[in-house]
Amino acid sequence: MDIRQHLPSSADFFATRRQFLNRFGMGFGALSLAGLLGSQNASTAQAAGSALSPLLPKSPHFPGKAKRVIHIFSQGGPSHIDTWDPKPSLAKYAGQDVKEIGGVPLPTQFKFTKSGQSGVEVSEIFPKIGESIDDIAVIRSMNTDIPAHEFATVMMNTGSGRLVKPSVGAWTLYGLGSENQNLPGFVALGGGLGGATNWRSAFLPGAYQGTLVSTVSAPVEKIIANIKSYHASLADQRKQLDLLKTLNEQHAEQLRKEAELEARIQSFELAFKMQTEATDVFDVSKEPENIRAQYGDTEIGRRMLIARRLVEHGVRFVQVWAGGWDHHTDVKGNLTKQAEAIDQPVGALLKDLKQRGMLEDTLVVWGGEFGRTPRHDRGARGEPGRDHHNKAFCAWMAGGGVKGGQAYGATDEFGYDVAENKVHVHDLHATMLHLMGFDHEKLTYRYNGRDFRLTDVYGNVVKGLVA
Repeated sequence: MDIRQHLPSSADFFATRRQFLNRFGMGFGALSLAGLLGSQNASTAQAAGSALSPLLPKSPHFPGKAKRVIHIFSQGGPSHIDTWDPKPSLAKYAGQDVKEIGGVPLPTQFKFTKSGQSGVEVSEIFPKIGESIDDIAVIRSMNTDIPAHEFATVMMNTGSGRLVKPSVGAWTLYGLGSENQNLPGFVALGGGLGGATNWRSAFLPGAYQGTLVSTVSAPVEKIIANIKSYHASLADQRKQLDLLKTLNEQHAEQLRKEAELEARIQSFELAFKMQTEATDVFDVSKEPENIRAQYGDTEIGRRMLIARRLVEHGVRFVQVWAGGWDHHTDVKGNLTKQAEAIDQPVGALLKDLKQRGMLEDTLVVWGGEFGRTPRHDRGARGEPGRDHHNKAFCAWMAGGGVKGGQAYGATDEFGYDVAENKVHVHDLHATMLHLMGFDHEKLTYRYNGRDFRLTDVYGNVVKGLVA
């Protein structure tokens, strides 16, 4: 026997600062947890956190009425004056230069009619959505910081237009977990300006990031491609994943725990679980023909139908992208086409959820990133379009504890600025979290020595929207 093989080497005494803090610092935390757990020993306590899936269902701060969310994002800046905030008095100033709005007014292009028992005015371009107006709370006093598409889009989806922050869906998943471990807890159907920034988890664990499904107008095998293996059985795949997990755990033990590595492991596990259930959920042919006809055989129609199927199967947050609202020219013609594309599918979604008894605990939110000016584009008298506008715009909410059948807030006679009950994007986010059972000031995550939250240091719950 060569005794030199058993002598200590320099490598036996070496540890990086990161390794030292990881092994010894975490050890003290484990000892404390062991004391709290009583009879369980330290090794059990140390393993407790890693043994649980980050996507398991969690309890909110208080009982919330909304158990899941469907966010319909109409990117581009829908004209509030032509959709949900009628301003008939604009016609009186047609052809005049009105300094209060910085140009020549472009009157409301569509007729509004009082609808439902509530009598809330609905634009003629939304007849199907209008049939559910008694379940809808229209917010006429929204505002945001900057009228630039990318900034305002990211602001609406993350609460920040500058810093890389977690999306609303990621915060929802972080707070509530998912009701189905075989599907992503957060799905983005389609996409737009800003890309993954709008559904990313940022500094939250990677398991809370949204899963993008870019199109649903394809066979189910292509909608969620590369889910099934054509070369290995489920049993063989399970063995491969177990081996990979063992190697990654050894890596984490010897070096450090990496957020990106953890996210990759979670994605592998989720992809394995999705092989049967995901293909079923995205296959709309399993729906009765009359239901498919209600939603319509279009890309947006299928997105809305799949959104309902996803939340029905336990997915916590679904964002449906329905862009194309940047109408600098021919606002009447372009807005008519865009409204026709979403009116039937969204109207069908609201009715379908209600008939299934799901609307009462499913929060549906519609809106864009900002509104549009009450004047002609660029203030001139030529092109009948509208420019970007951040001082006032509309959104609406339905279901999930929302007090429907109302128009909340108001703008001035021109629709240029908020005159009553201003609702900032931070206030909208605070209200969404409240409906899910969270105090938005207490749903936090520590990162770089600071406790971050969706609403930053702003936001108030809009109690007038809560039933």
